[in-house]
Amino acid sequence: MDDASESVGLVFLCDNIFDFTTISGAFFIVIFILSLTGNGLLLCLLFIYENLKNVNNLFVLNVACSDLVFTLSLPFWAVYYLHHWVFGDFLCKCITAAYHIGVYSSIILLTAMTVDRFLTVVLNTGRPKRQLYAVCTCVAAWLISIAASLRDVISVTAETDENNYTWCDDLSEGQGVKLGYYLQVSLLFFLPLAIIVLCYSAILKTLLQRPNRLKHRATVVVVLCIVAAFFLCWGPFHMLIFTATFYKPIECDAQELFEIAYSVCRILAYSHCCVNPLLYMMSRTLRKHLSHLLSCKNPGERTNNKKRGASGTSVYQNVSMIAQNSAEELEMQSKK
Repeated sequence: MDDASESVGLVFLCDNIFDFTTISGAFFIVIFILSLTGNGLLLCLLFIYENLKNVNNLFVLNVACSDLVFTLSLPFWAVYYLHHWVFGDFLCKCITAAYHIGVYSSIILLTAMTVDRFLTVVLNTGRPKRQLYAVCTCVAAWLISIAASLRDVISVTAETDENNYTWCDDLSEGQGVKLGYYLQVSLLFFLPLAIIVLCYSAILKTLLQRPNRLKHRATVVVVLCIVAAFFLCWGPFHMLIFTATFYKPIECDAQELFEIAYSVCRILAYSHCCVNPLLYMMSRTLRKHLSHLLSCKNPGERTNNKKRGASGTSVYQNVSMIAQNSAEELEMQSKK
């Protein structure tokens, strides 16, 4: 057997691999502050100015809550990476649950919003029970997320090694355990991603075929931003996790590059909770509400918004106005 064949079984012990944990912990604190501020402002605007019975606002409300649930876990992970796990086994399970519930519910709710947009914009279905369906969908999203996180909560534990370093991780071994985890991640990412791409492709095709497509330019921009944010933030992270099931770096340089890539992709994925509020702020209605809130003006529009109903107050109106372009909306646009 030659040297190349013998080197396959070698394991490289690398002591000088660049440690990205301190940088990751610092980024987690920054993401926590930005997400808490952005999603907190979004919730304030929804509760003060918007009609929460509106389907689009209901979805946005749940997505913001999902991002906040995920965000609340970040300070604990930051301390874990900057020092070690000091919060005990119970909080280890609770924070793990918050992390996974936030991730899964965000993806499921985003997929539900996409399907709702597809039915409204492309198929132009005026569903009389749309609000009831939206409520049931949101409840189902949270239940599925909680159920999907149970496996992680049960398997994770806080353990202290011989160096007095406490871990909060899933230390169980076995190919079946790993494949089960990766299968769960794949079903809760790649399947929703495929649905999102197909639905938004149809939405964009429908919008661009309209003769007055210049009026809908903002809608196209919002749709592209939402899809791009979903791809750019979560795509690399999940692709790297999926790749890790087949590829294990052996040499020190390869291990270092893989660890750095994993840490960067994780930071990018976690930052998605900060992106959603910025995308919703593209709505002129929300920007107007934010201006009123920051200037401490009396929110007298709230009553009028509730009377106007869904079409005039939706946070997501830049997307939904295509399906709801009644004669009144066309007249308003022609005056602008």
